[in-house]
Amino acid sequence: MKFAFLSEYQIRKAEREGQLENLKGAGKPLPRAGDGDFSENVGFRIMAEAGALPKEIELKQEEEAQLKILQATTDPALRKDEMKKLADIQLRRAIQEEARRKYYSQG
Repeated sequence: MKFAFLSEYQIRKAEREGQLENLKGAGKPLPRAGDGDFSENVGFRIMAEAGALPKEIELKQEEEAQLKILQATTDPALRKDEMKKLADIQLRRAIQEEARRKYYSQG
């Protein structure tokens, strides 16, 4: 049997048995395509719900906050300092992401 047939069969069976009713997130849009690896997003969401954000997510939030600060800064000397802070955050985030990729590619 083909995978498409088997998966469609399992979905229809779950519908008949009511297993797809009142699911968490029902009626909400799916994640945007190209928004990273779906399995990673699910893992990050589970960790966030448990109150344990990975360091790279914390750094992403820090980066977004620093970008807002940089956009609001007009003084050239202060902008330079804020750009250094942003570059440092981006570097640390890239290191975290690379470490995660290497860890998962070892399996």
